[in-house]
Amino acid sequence: MSESTTAKRTVTVESEANKGLTTQDLILIAVLLAAGAVLKLTVASFLSFAGMKPNFVIAMYCLAIILTRPKLPQAIIIGLIAGIMCQIPMLNATPLVNIPSEVLGALACGLLIHIPLNIGGKLDINPIVTTFLSTVVSGYTFAIIVGTVNGLALPVIFVTYAVMVFGTATFNAILVQILTPLLRKVLKK
Repeated sequence: MSESTTAKRTVTVESEANKGLTTQDLILIAVLLAAGAVLKLTVASFLSFAGMKPNFVIAMYCLAIILTRPKLPQAIIIGLIAGIMCQIPMLNATPLVNIPSEVLGALACGLLIHIPLNIGGKLDINPIVTTFLSTVVSGYTFAIIVGTVNGLALPVIFVTYAVMVFGTATFNAILVQILTPLLRKVLKK
């Protein structure tokens, strides 16, 4: 292969990487966010246990970010859309609190997807770790805002919400870890 051919391929790969999200990526993000909202409205109540219930909206925007690997500003916009979507009365009992919590959760996810986390070079644990930590960021952002408004001290907030935040994070992380390789296979076809 000549140097000019190699240079052209390098430029092509770099320009494709700089383009950002494709139409297919945008469709996938929209479908996953919609699925998250529908699942939160329907299935989440049936799966609640001891104050914990899966937050399918967080799980689905994490899954969307993991699959599409957007640029950081794009990940933030995905979180903003998820937060705005949560303003639908049936999805949210606390108006406007989901906007900052989902934005920060998506920001965490957008940062963490770039850290390679492989076990034995084969098992990619980035989806489970990224989703868990992103859910914790989103959950505690939500908890801090609600707790502060209600006059709770920060240590009380962290202890009071620990079971809900870490329980939800665990469920979301397992769900996304299972769905990621399945959807990657489907998307390759």
